[in-house]
Amino acid sequence: MIAQPPPVASRQDTEQENRLVSALARGIGVLGCFSPSVQELSGKALMEMTGLPKPTLTRMLDTLCELGLLHYSERLSKYVPGIGLLNLAVPALARMTVRQLARPLMEELANHIGGQVQLLAGVGNTLTYVEVVHGTGSQIFRPEVGTRLSLSRTASGRAFVLQMPEPEHAAWLSDFTRRKPGQREWLAGRLADTARDLDTHGFCRGYSDLHREIETIAVPMRKRRDGEALVFGAAVPVFSAQSKRLAEDLGPRLLTLVRNVEASLGA
Repeated sequence: MIAQPPPVASRQDTEQENRLVSALARGIGVLGCFSPSVQELSGKALMEMTGLPKPTLTRMLDTLCELGLLHYSERLSKYVPGIGLLNLAVPALARMTVRQLARPLMEELANHIGGQVQLLAGVGNTLTYVEVVHGTGSQIFRPEVGTRLSLSRTASGRAFVLQMPEPEHAAWLSDFTRRKPGQREWLAGRLADTARDLDTHGFCRGYSDLHREIETIAVPMRKRRDGEALVFGAAVPVFSAQSKRLAEDLGPRLLTLVRNVEASLGA
């Protein structure tokens, strides 16, 4: 008996598949309109932000609300993120064993410096907080887990940029230049400083580019895990004693923390 070739997908099947993928992308685009600073949005605002026609957006919002990913607040007459988003995030956080391994070390360092120690994970051109620990007496703002970090204006962000594979690195620089042409030369200087710091000390400084009142340093892990780049950061007030001892104390301590975590992970 001659084996029959697998059936060829009909044009209708292909169009249906493309439509579903497009619908998924649009739904994620709607969810992406919300952020820690944008927590409530009206249907009109979402239509302006996404560019979707009203009938399409309405169906999308109804579906997302039905799944618990969004919620319509009658009190606010606006859409807000739903609890279902938390449920989706739990598996991603739970699989990161590095968080459990690093947290005791992060707590010890945070208490020593009276500041904040962070663990961030990066994929593509996005760097995200996955763990944040505050030391006793720390008054630094605590970012929410899941918040994205600036890549150009932070020590952790620039360390991540230097670790990007060449195609992603070039694409990110090209996009940055397009969006902020006047800052290209400044960024090139900062990236050069970061590369030199990492090569010389193993850690790099943030130069208070994002917040004038906070000094930061960062140490990237040397190898990616499951395709994700991991970066540890530490932050202290500029007026603290630790900010004046970055090279002698804080930097080496954070570097030791990262190397200990790498050893625990078998890297």
